[in-house]
Amino acid sequence: MSSLLSVLRKPIVEGNKSLRDVSDDVIRPLEQKPTKLWWISFLLAFSVLVVGGVAVAYQIKMGIGTWGLNKTVGWGFDITNFVFWVGIGHAGTLISAILFLVRQRWRTSISRSAEAMTIIAVICAGIFPIIHMGRPWLFFWIAPYPNFRGPLWVNFRSPLLWDFFAISTYFTISLVFWYLGLIPDMATLRDRAKSKIKKAIYRVMSFGWNGSTRTWNRYETVYMLLAALATPLVLSVHSIVSMDFATSVIPGWHTTIFPPYFVAGAVFSGFAMVLTLMIIARKVMNYTEYITLDHIEKMCKVIIVTSGIVGIAYATEMFMAWYSVNEYERFVFINRAMGPYAWSYWIMVGCNVLISQLFWFRRLRRTVWFVFLASIFINVGMWFERFVIIVTSLHRDFLPSSWAMYSPTLIELATLAGSFGLFFTAFLLFARFIPFIAIAEVKGVLSYGKHVEKWPQNGGSEKPSVLVKREPQETERPV
Repeated sequence: MSSLLSVLRKPIVEGNKSLRDVSDDVIRPLEQKPTKLWWISFLLAFSVLVVGGVAVAYQIKMGIGTWGLNKTVGWGFDITNFVFWVGIGHAGTLISAILFLVRQRWRTSISRSAEAMTIIAVICAGIFPIIHMGRPWLFFWIAPYPNFRGPLWVNFRSPLLWDFFAISTYFTISLVFWYLGLIPDMATLRDRAKSKIKKAIYRVMSFGWNGSTRTWNRYETVYMLLAALATPLVLSVHSIVSMDFATSVIPGWHTTIFPPYFVAGAVFSGFAMVLTLMIIARKVMNYTEYITLDHIEKMCKVIIVTSGIVGIAYATEMFMAWYSVNEYERFVFINRAMGPYAWSYWIMVGCNVLISQLFWFRRLRRTVWFVFLASIFINVGMWFERFVIIVTSLHRDFLPSSWAMYSPTLIELATLAGSFGLFFTAFLLFARFIPFIAIAEVKGVLSYGKHVEKWPQNGGSEKPSVLVKREPQETERPV
């Protein structure tokens, strides 16, 4: 049965690529020696990682007294960074799982790198609660495994246990989902490898993939099941993280909108980080025909929606504080906007609500440098959102005698920088040794839309060429 290529839709992959072209373009950076730019980026990121590692080792040796915490502000940069990195890790599962289930073909070019970003971000997030425990060598106490400690069992009412379940489950499913999508590409690398060592490694990693119809059917079935399993995690994980706050009696925290508010913010910040990484990759690795302006524009539209939800959440918090007629609740939100930390609140509002509204203009959505700068500002704003939620709610206690100010120490700043160093170091290694784009999935959407020599970008009257009929090959099957 022949497939008729549509002239009503633009192709997902530009440049009239063949199946062989996709493999060559994606694998070329892996087969060549690392560029000078890659080495500079890697050494810079690794240096920052080393600084962060030294800071973590120092605070484990000396204790969390090296932080700027006090009797009033018991959470600071540690929990702020934890919630921030968990949020960053949400976009990968959303792009891979949810968009796959709703058959959004444009996800194919960015799904692989988004999934890798998820895994790395969750690793960065998991470091901070362990350090925050004060005695990180006892972190296994929060795991509910059979033990010989007598009556000493985990406290199931502790948010630390909730976070353990949420993060470990999310990380495991995301890792399996990511690796499953890698198997066809590992087989491609296996077949192209010239070194016996590389061929042996890729043979093990490809799990005996042979590309037969039976193999594809089983692969697609398992992929579908894992996508369906991973989808609820997008909603559940950050909801559990938000309950660390919502179950307390601290004014500014006990609100019922925290779960959806945190989930929307996580998707919002995650897509911004994906845009930041994709724009760099498409330029440095010459993937402009695979990560097109249409991909960037669609991600900007998702950001518009999630930014609107986040803005409504900000307004809802203010309204509920006023409507509650609770003087403590009112004071918290007035203090956020007009108190000593007002600068952080307005940075949050400006970056998360105002800047993203510029994406309503199509010209700006398709201007790469503007989208890149806006994505960075959005990530900054989402970090400040976590800072505002935590610090501005704690630094003014019920009694004026307990009021205190919080300022981070150099150790906390170095730990924050080290988490970014870990993130970019791991991401650069991923881009160097693993296909940045899902080869099999991109091959499956090559026949989507009409391949034209030049598609009018500004509403011109240029018509596409004649319809082309092609027989879909086995390797072109969508994954």
